[in-house]
Formats: sequence, structure tokens, C-alpha cells
Amino acid sequence: MNHPAIPECRIKVKQIYETFDASHDWQHIERVMQNAWHIAQTEGGDPLLIELAVLLHDVSDPKYKKDGEDWEQEILQQLELTAEQRGKIRSIITTVSFKGGTNDEPDSIEGKIVRDADRLDAIGAIGIARAFAYGGAKGRKFYDPAERARTAMTESEYRTGGTSTVTHFYEKLLLLKELMVTDSGKQMAEERHQFMLSFLEQLQNETDGKK
Repeated sequence: MNHPAIPECRIKVKQIYETFDASHDWQHIERVMQNAWHIAQTEGGDPLLIELAVLLHDVSDPKYKKDGEDWEQEILQQLELTAEQRGKIRSIITTVSFKGGTNDEPDSIEGKIVRDADRLDAIGAIGIARAFAYGGAKGRKFYDPAERARTAMTESEYRTGGTSTVTHFYEKLLLLKELMVTDSGKQMAEERHQFMLSFLEQLQNETDGKK
């Protein structure tokens, strides 16, 4: 995509993502971008909006955002874009995060593509690695046999629950396959979902002492 906003945005956001833990680092953004382009090949959408939304979608993530910071807004205002483009990008980003299942639904094809692309990176082998990387960064247990997954949460409860990483699979990761909104995203999610189920089965066998 040849637009002056793209290289400028990449430089600015990379500096931010390199301060995050491995679950939300620059490599995460690169993988989400690959997913988004794969989906866009069949689903369409505005390439500029897709690329900038992917680049910016986690810079103001509440998990990392400090009081008074709004990198998303600050960077968008510095880019050579129209007010309409900025508004569309912010609208796309608003619908990406899971938020305990309480997030708004995307109302544009670009929003659907970016959300599916991000959620694909939360499942499968990469999703497993990211979950444990984030749990480790937050000092959470690998698993807790006495813990029960929550089925109904507010966004605040979801973000502050502090449950073990394996419980997080049942509170979010295993739900994502059914929440994909593009045909391409649904197809890509299937194999990754099955891999997570296999992982959890093997983990259960090992923790039970069966294998």
C-alpha cells in the first residue's frame, strides 16, 4: 500500500510495541497483518484503512496504556489523513478487542477483517504461546484445577479477574472460532481451534499423570 501515512505510522507504533511483552509485541502486529491480507484477498475492503487499523489497534490497549496516554489518537492526528478516514479507523479499532464478549460488532468489511485477523492470532499454536507469555508477564498460574471459568463478565471483570492461563482458554480462546465473522476467518480458525483442543487434552493427561 503506497500511502505516506503507512511508513510514518509503522515507525511510530513499532517503538511502542517493542515496550510490550511478547504477547503483544511487534511480531504480533506483523502476524495480524498477514492474516488481514489473506482475508482481504477474498473479502475486499479498503487497504489503507485495514493496514492502519492493524498497526494502531493495540497501541492504546488498556492492558498497557498508562494514565493520560492516548497513542492511538495522538498518532492518528499526526498522519496525513482526512477526518473521515481517522473516524473510520477508530471505529474499526473499537470493535477489535474481546472485552469479555461485550464488544460492539463491526459494521464495515474492514472492521470484520481486522477483528478476525487479530482473533486468529489469539488461537492455535501462536495463541497458546501468547496466552502463556501474557500469563507469565502478569505472574499468573499455568492452571488451577479448582478454578471455574466465568461465563458472564463485564469488561471490568474480564480485565481484572486474574484467572490462570488455562482458565483463560475457556473464558475466551475457545469461544473465538464461533465469533469469526468472515468466511475466510471461519475457515482459518477451524484448524487452530482443533489444535488448542488437542493441546488441552494432552495437558489434562499429563497433569492427571496418565501420560
